[in-house]
Amino acid sequence: MKIQPPHILCVNPWIHDFAAYDVWAKPIGLLSIASILRLQGLSVSYVDCQDRFHPQADKIQDPTARNGRGPYVKTPIPPPAGLESIQRNYSRYGILPQWFEQDLKDLPKPDMVLVTCLMTYWYPGLFETIRSVRSIYPDVPIVVGGIYATLCHDHAVLHSGADYVLTGPGETPVLDLIADVTGFSSSLKFDPDNLNTYPYPAFDLQRKIGYIPLLTSKGCPFSCTYCASNILQPKRMLMEPDRVVEEILYWQDFCGVRDFAFYDDALLVNAQKHAVPMFKQIVKSGRKLNFHTPNAVHIREITPEIAELMFAAGVKTLRLGLETLEFDQREIDRKVKEAEFTGAVSNLLAAGFQKDQVGAYLLAGLPGQKTESVEFSINIVKRSGITPTLAYYTPIPHTDMWEAAVAASRYDLASDPIFTNNAIMPCRHSEFEWKELARLKQLVRS
Repeated sequence: MKIQPPHILCVNPWIHDFAAYDVWAKPIGLLSIASILRLQGLSVSYVDCQDRFHPQADKIQDPTARNGRGPYVKTPIPPPAGLESIQRNYSRYGILPQWFEQDLKDLPKPDMVLVTCLMTYWYPGLFETIRSVRSIYPDVPIVVGGIYATLCHDHAVLHSGADYVLTGPGETPVLDLIADVTGFSSSLKFDPDNLNTYPYPAFDLQRKIGYIPLLTSKGCPFSCTYCASNILQPKRMLMEPDRVVEEILYWQDFCGVRDFAFYDDALLVNAQKHAVPMFKQIVKSGRKLNFHTPNAVHIREITPEIAELMFAAGVKTLRLGLETLEFDQREIDRKVKEAEFTGAVSNLLAAGFQKDQVGAYLLAGLPGQKTESVEFSINIVKRSGITPTLAYYTPIPHTDMWEAAVAASRYDLASDPIFTNNAIMPCRHSEFEWKELARLKQLVRS
C-alpha cells in the first residue's frame, strides 16, 4: 500500500532578547530543509513567528527599511530568571501569540513540526513557540534542530518540550526521522555532499521576500577559538559559481528582489576558483543588484582584483572580520595581521568603496579583555579610513575559548545558555564597566 506523503510544518520561532532587528536574518537552514522535503515529495507549510510582513503587523508599525532590513513587532515581557538585574527592557520580537495561533489553526493539521533556533540564548522564544504549537496540535511530534539544538543538545532535550532534538546538519537526519515516524520514505533526489544538487531554499514560502540570503559555501578552513563554525558544519563544501549566479538571477526574475546577503563563513577563501568567477559573472550579467556581507569576509583575501570585482558587482555593505589588533592573533584566530588589514582597506578604498559601506568587526567583552585593547583597535580602524563596528562576544559551548569564558564570567554559563547573551557581556572584565562601554561606543561614533 502506498503511503500518503506527510505534511510537515516548519516554524521559525520568536526571539526573546534585550534587542533584535532584522539585519538580513532568515532561517536559511530551515528553509533549505523545507525545499529538500518538497523535492522528496512531501507537503510543506511554513509559519514565521518573526514575520515583519504579517497582515496584522502593519497596524502596529511600518515593517520596511533600507536594503530589505527592518524592525520586528516588539512586545515587552518579563526577563528570564537570573537577568532581572539588567537595566534594559526585555521583549518578545515577532508576531503576537494570537496571530500565531490563528495561523496554525488555518493550516491543515501537520504530521510533524520542525522548529529551529539560531542563538543559544534565544531558547526562551523557542520554548514559547513549542508550547503554542502543542496547544493547537497536542499529539503532533515536534522536532527541534539548528544551532541551539546542536550546541546545547542536553539542555534542549531536558527543557525544550520537543519530542526529538537533532544535532548538526539536518538534511538527511530529518528525512530519516520522518521515515521512522510516518513510514514515508523516498530515494534521495540530491547529494548531501554536493551543494550544486540542493534545491533553492524555500524562500517562496515567506509572505513577502524583502531580500535573499545566499549560502554559496559551507564550513570554514579556519579554527578561531571563539567560533563554532567547524562544530556546526565540519565539512567544507563549495557551490559552483555558475550555480550561484543562476540562483541570484532566479530570485530577481521570480520576485524582483535586488538585495542579497552572503551567509558564508569563508566567502573569499579559495577566491580564484569561487568568488572571483562568481563576481565576474554577476558583473557580466549587467543586473542592478545590492550585496551585503553581515557575516564578514576574510581580510587577507581582499586583493585589488577582488576589491574591484566586489564594487563592480554591487556590494553595498561590506563587513571585515578583524576581531582585534591587540591580542596575539595566533591565540584567537589565524586570519589577519595589522599590515594585511591596512592593505586590504587601501584596496577597498581605491576600488571606490566609501567609509560608511565598509565596517570592521571588533570583538568586545572577551575573557580578560580590557577597554584599552578595544580602544587601540578602534583607533587603528578609524585611521585606516573605514568604520569600526563593535561585536560583543558571545561565549559558545564546545569552542576552544569556552572554558576561559566560564572561568571569567560572573554568571554560571555552564548551567544555563541564557547567561551567554552578549547583550549582558557575560565575560566583562572588572575594569570593563558599562560607562567604559558607553565611552567606546561614543569613540566609534565620533
